[in-house]
Amino acid sequence: MNSAFDTSALTARAEVAIDVARKVGREAARFRREGNSGALHVENKGLQDFVTVADRQAEQAIREGLLARFPDDTFMGEETGGKSGSAGTWVVDPIDGTTNYIRGFRHWGVSIAFVVGGKVEIGVVYDAANDQVFSAIRGRGALKEGQPIHAAPTTDPANAIVVLGHSRKTSFDDYAALSKRLYERGMDYRRMGAAAVDLVRVAEGVSDLFYERHLNAWDMLAGALIAAEAGAKVAIPPVAMLLEDGGPVIAHSPGLAEEFAFLVEFEGLAG
Repeated sequence: MNSAFDTSALTARAEVAIDVARKVGREAARFRREGNSGALHVENKGLQDFVTVADRQAEQAIREGLLARFPDDTFMGEETGGKSGSAGTWVVDPIDGTTNYIRGFRHWGVSIAFVVGGKVEIGVVYDAANDQVFSAIRGRGALKEGQPIHAAPTTDPANAIVVLGHSRKTSFDDYAALSKRLYERGMDYRRMGAAAVDLVRVAEGVSDLFYERHLNAWDMLAGALIAAEAGAKVAIPPVAMLLEDGGPVIAHSPGLAEEFAFLVEFEGLAG
């Protein structure tokens, strides 16, 4: 760990990030409830990539909330961009699951990660559906509303619930083939559309796998740390690579490691 970020420095940042994620998430939810069609005007930026007024407002509020307390940190957001710095960098998705948010499907969240020296040191995810905050500091376990959480003890694939993500940047045929394979193994699967929240579902033991072939760093880093700190097995590319190009993420219950080893091998990742 960078010597500038000792235990107290990380704890202070985590506390602020939790507070900011909760406030911004609740404000975005209120904006959605009270907004009209004009306020929720959508601009199409590309495949599966929408921007709303709420996205911009949320990211600005997160940036201000974090950098007001920690002005020397750098900031990388989905909406406004930015580069990681040699010191600590906040990597933020202000509304993960924007399409769900726009349509009123409550599976969306706020994702805030803090990266130092190529490692995710803090992960915070606000879960809009339950108005709860998940958090983790590397090496200190995972929490939901301040209480420890753990990945599920599932060992039988027939009892597993899995969540898959799919980007239009990747092959639908591969996605369909994977869905078929999981179905044939007796697993119940879903596609929910908000990776940060999908990852914390693995962390709290609600589901047994989250896998998506391509995500941006801001979609996955916070949730991946929380899942790992909850005891899930998590495989992602090096953080520096994710910050540049994005990539795959695999997070699953530890008792199903053998079952999902083929995914780790397929993606060429270290489990």
